[in-house]
Amino acid sequence: MAAAAEAWPELELAERERRRELLLAGPGLEQRVRAAGGRLPPRLFTLPLLHYLEVSGCGSLREPGPGLARGLPGLHSLVLRHNALGPGLSPELGPLPALRVLDLSGNALEALPPGRGLGPAEPPGLPQLRSLNLSGNRLRELPADLARCAPRLQTLNLTGNRLRAFPAALFGPGALPLLSELAAADNCLRELSPDIAHLASLKTLDLSNNELSEIPAELADCPKLKDINFRGNKLRDRRLEKMVSGCQTRSILEYLRAGGRGGRGRGRAEGPDREEARRKKRERRKREGGEGEEAAVDEASRLLLRVLHVSENPAPLTIRVSPEVRDVRPFIVGAVVRGVDLQPGNALKRFLSCQTKLHEDLCEKRTVATIATHDLRAVRGPLLYSARPPQDLKIIPLGRREVKAKDLVRQLQLEAEEHRKQKRRQNLSGLHRYLHLLDGKEQYPCLVDADGDVISFPPITNSEKTKIRKTTCDLFVEVTSAASLQVCKDIMDALILKMAEINKYTLESKEEGSLSDPEADAIPGQASDPRAAPGAQPAGSTPLLVEQVRVVDEEGHLKVVYPSKTDLDLAAAHVTVLR
Repeated sequence: MAAAAEAWPELELAERERRRELLLAGPGLEQRVRAAGGRLPPRLFTLPLLHYLEVSGCGSLREPGPGLARGLPGLHSLVLRHNALGPGLSPELGPLPALRVLDLSGNALEALPPGRGLGPAEPPGLPQLRSLNLSGNRLRELPADLARCAPRLQTLNLTGNRLRAFPAALFGPGALPLLSELAAADNCLRELSPDIAHLASLKTLDLSNNELSEIPAELADCPKLKDINFRGNKLRDRRLEKMVSGCQTRSILEYLRAGGRGGRGRGRAEGPDREEARRKKRERRKREGGEGEEAAVDEASRLLLRVLHVSENPAPLTIRVSPEVRDVRPFIVGAVVRGVDLQPGNALKRFLSCQTKLHEDLCEKRTVATIATHDLRAVRGPLLYSARPPQDLKIIPLGRREVKAKDLVRQLQLEAEEHRKQKRRQNLSGLHRYLHLLDGKEQYPCLVDADGDVISFPPITNSEKTKIRKTTCDLFVEVTSAASLQVCKDIMDALILKMAEINKYTLESKEEGSLSDPEADAIPGQASDPRAAPGAQPAGSTPLLVEQVRVVDEEGHLKVVYPSKTDLDLAAAHVTVLR
C-alpha cells in the first residue's frame, strides 16, 4: 500500500488540498497505469470533491475501472481523450448525475452496448450531460438508448468513426430537444432519416465526407438550422452536390424546401394544399423553438465584417512557431481586428464578459482552448510562439510585476490556498481555476514579440504590456489549443462574431460615459488608416476590419492563415462577410 501511495503523489496532493480539479499527465503516467492493470488507480475514486478530471495521452489506459461512478458523484467534466479505451467501457461510466462534459475522443472504442457503455437509460445515467465528444474512435454504431441516457445533450461530436447509420430513436419526437450541434463527418453514413426534422434546436450539422446519396427535404423543417456541411458526399442530385460545395446554408435549405430539381420529393409537385400544410408545420415548429428567433436573425443580418488579405496588407502580422510547442500546446491562430469601439459606457466590460463566457462554454473552462486579446498598438511583430522551462519564462502578468512563470504559478497556488481558508469553500475564481492545466508540464507555452517580451502565457494570463483598455480600437487576437487547429478556428469565428455584435450594439445604443477629451485625443484617428473601412458608410453599418495573420514554421513555410476562405463561413442571416 505504501508503494502504491508513493506512485501517485498527485492523488495525495489533491486529497490534502481538497482539490476540485485534477489532471494526470506527464512522464511515468503510462508505466503507472500499466502497473495498475490498464485502469485508473482505485485511490482516485476516493476523491469525492472532484469536479474536473482529465487523464489524456496515456496509451496504456484501456478502461476507467470500477468505482468511478460511485466514488466521483459530483464530477462535472470528465476528459479521457487520446488514450486506448476500448473496445467498450467496462464497467459502464454512469450513473454520473452531475456530469456536463464528457470527452472520450481519440480512443479505440468500437461499441457502447448496455453494461459497457455510457450509462443506464432508465433512469437516465447522464441526466445533466451537455457535451459528448466521441470523435476519433472506431464506433460502428451508437447506443440505441443514447437519447434516453443523456436527454439534455446539446453538442454531439461523432467525427472520424465508422458509423453507417444513426439509431432511429436519436431523432424521435422530443428525444433530444436541446441538441444544437451534431457533427458526424468522416464516417460511413449512407442515409439520413427525415425524422431529423424533430431536432427543434439544431443549429449546426456537419455530415461531410460520408456516403450519403440523398439529403431529405425534411431537413429544411429544422426551425433553427443555420449551418450545414455535406461536402464530400456523392449525391444523386448533381445540382445539389454542387450547391453543398459552394452555396450558403440558406440557399441549400430553400432548394430542399422547393423539392429540388424537377420538384422531386415535395414542393410544387405535391400540390398547393400539401405545401401550405408544410408551411404551417414549419411555422408551428418555429414557435415551439422560441418566438423572437426571426427578429434576432434579422437584427444580426446587418452585421458586417470585411477581410483584408495578406496580399493587400502593406504590413501583415506573422506568427512563427517553434518546434518546442509540439508536445505542449501545438495549435495557434491569430487575427487583427480593427474598428472596435470600447469607449462608451460598459462596452469594455461587455467585451471582457463575452471573452469570459466563451472561455467557460466553447473553450470548456480553457481545457479545450484559450483566447487572448491584445491592444495592437502595443504589439510588435513578427511574433514567436514557443515553449520555455518555467524558470526561464518571464512575463509581466495583468495587474502584477514582472515574474518568472515558475514563481507566478507558485504565487497563484498560495493565493488559491489562502482563498480556500478565508472563504471556507473549494470553488476558485480567476486565474486560480486554471492552474491544474499546467500540472506535469516541463515547458510552458508563450507568445513573444519582436522586443523579446512575453505577451501571452496560455492558458494562464496575458501581459500588462498589451492590456486592452477603453482607448483600444485595434486588437490582435490569438487562440491556442492542445486539441486541434479546427478548434482554434471555430472559437476564433465565434469570438469575432461576438465582437461584431457588441460593436454594433455600442454604435446603435449610443451609450453615454465616453472618455474625457484628453483621453479621447490620445486615440489615433482611424479615418487616416488606409486599411480602415470606408468612411462613407453610415455609423450603424461600418464593418469591422479583420486582417489575415499568417502562422509559419521555423523555415517560413505556411502552416495556417486566418481567416481563410473557409473561415468565418457564417450564414448570411447572422453576418455579412466582405472578402
